[in-house]
Formats: sequence, structure tokens, C-alpha cells
Amino acid sequence: MNAGDLLTVTDLVKHYPVRGGFFSRPTGWVRAVNGVGFAVARGESLGLVGESGCGKSTLARLVVRLLTPTGGSIRFAGREIAGLDRRAMRPLRKEMQIIFQDPYASLDPRMRVAASVTEPLLNKRQLSKGDRRALAADLLATVGLGAGDLDRFPHEFSGGQRQRIGIARALCVRPQLVVADEPVSALDVSIQAQILNLMKDLQDRFGLAYLFISHDISVVTHFCDRIAVMYAGRIVEIAAAEGFQGRCRHPYTRALVDAVPRPDPQVPLPPVALEGEPPDPVALPSGCPYHPRCPFAFDPCPGRRPPLIEAAENHLVACWLNDATGLDRGSP
Repeated sequence: MNAGDLLTVTDLVKHYPVRGGFFSRPTGWVRAVNGVGFAVARGESLGLVGESGCGKSTLARLVVRLLTPTGGSIRFAGREIAGLDRRAMRPLRKEMQIIFQDPYASLDPRMRVAASVTEPLLNKRQLSKGDRRALAADLLATVGLGAGDLDRFPHEFSGGQRQRIGIARALCVRPQLVVADEPVSALDVSIQAQILNLMKDLQDRFGLAYLFISHDISVVTHFCDRIAVMYAGRIVEIAAAEGFQGRCRHPYTRALVDAVPRPDPQVPLPPVALEGEPPDPVALPSGCPYHPRCPFAFDPCPGRRPPLIEAAENHLVACWLNDATGLDRGSP
């Protein structure tokens, strides 16, 4: 753990039991998060990318302790929080907030905007109704909405406006860390850019740290300082966002990068294609979980799980192909 790290996650695990009936014994385990480790520095944006079902949203809820981990460590601002109960977590809630993926489902349709935005304050400090309303107006102005919106209901807003309300609610208690779980995936492309620019401006203004979760590697490359790639419940690569698409080393990361549509139809297809389906989290493959889909798999891959090691300066990769020279595009 570095002195500047706000959040440090070590060997984090979340397993869910598989049961044949409500009262029956578990017949297996869904390994949603299977030994994840990373750190987020104060004021940094760490992007987390991967296919649907790889464990990103579960990890988001573990970090802010909406879920209890099966094992591992979560240190926030130097304090271990993985084993804290709800009562012990309550004072820390104001330091970490989450922005949910669906702006249509994350707001209570029966609550007016003023009440929704200031709801996190109800357990933190006593404010008069007038003070809460003034704070709500200030927060709405911060995210580009007006005081005239305070008494409206969520159904009266567009998706982009609802996400702005969700961001305002997350900022209500002035957190140090914001976990953004696919915050723009449900929005039109033009609105995505507005929300991303807003989040960047708020980061500069308030010194926020983001754990930014997305399935779109282009978005995180634009928005984040570093990128972590997740596959089958594990981190397989972490590197700086600048130049990431040209320097990535893991075959899965290469496949994600090469899957990004190209505007020029004359550009040849990439050499590394993402084929097949993600593994069953109840029955993960032995060794490297990506090896059944990997075009470069060789002898060690099925038998041993590769550790996440430093393949270059500030560049971590979990792949047996990565030696001192790294992975050459198009060849094992």
C-alpha cells in the first residue's frame, strides 16, 4: 500500500452458493469475484473494463460495502472495512458513494428531486428543511440543473438529467471516493460526453477519486488515469490509460481493443479476435481462465493460474506469455 492510496483491495473474493432448493445444501459456488487486487490513489480515476458477467458490478458493491465479501481485504483511507457491520460502516458512508448504471431505476419515483438529492444527509447530520433545500439547489446547479427542478419527480426528466441528479446525490456528503458503475451506458452518445465532462470537472473541483466501471474500453481510455481489465472474476492487466491500446499485453485485452469498431472499412481486421463465450462462474477452467478462448494458449496455461506481475514499469499482467520481451501482436 502506498501512502497516497485512498483505496487498497487485496485478494477480494465474493462467492454465492448454488442451491437446488431454498433449504438444501449448496451444490456449488458462483465465483463472481475470485481474488481481485488493486489500488486507487487520492484524486485518481481507475477504469475497470470487461465483458458482461465478469464481476464488475459485484466488485463495485463490495468496495462500498453494499455487499459483504467472502474473503480478502478492503482498506479505505488506511482502515480495514471488509469485516465491518452496517453500524460500524455508517460513519464511513459519507466518504464513499456510488453512481448506479440505470438512471431510471436508481431514483425513487415517489420522491421529489430535493428529497432524493439530500437523502444521504438524513443519517449524517441534522439540517433544517430549509437548509436541505438550499443545499439541494446548490448541488443541482453544480450538475447543470436549476432550482426550478427541486419539486419535480424523476419521471419528468430525461435519462441524462436523471443521471445528473444521481451524481448530485453522490456529491451531497462530499465523498472522497465515487464508484461509478456503468454511469453512461444507458445514455445516448451525445449525453455520455456531457456526463463524462461533468464528472471530470467535478473531480478537478472536489478532488474526487473514481473507480469507473464500464464495458467500453474507449470510454475509460478517455476518462481514466489507469485501466484495469477484469476477466472471470479476476484482474488480468493494469496499466496507464495513456497509450493503453497500443501497449496492452494480455491476449484478452488485445481482443477487447481490437473489437472496437473502426471508421475506415479499408482497415484490415485485427489479428486477435474475441471468440467463444465467457466461462461458467460455477465451473471455471483450471489454470488461466482465458485459455479455452485464447489463440496463444500453450503448455502452462491449462495447468497453472498466472499471477499478476509487473511486466513493465507500472504495468501489471497475468499471462504466461509475458516475459522480458512481452507479447508480440499476432504471434505467441
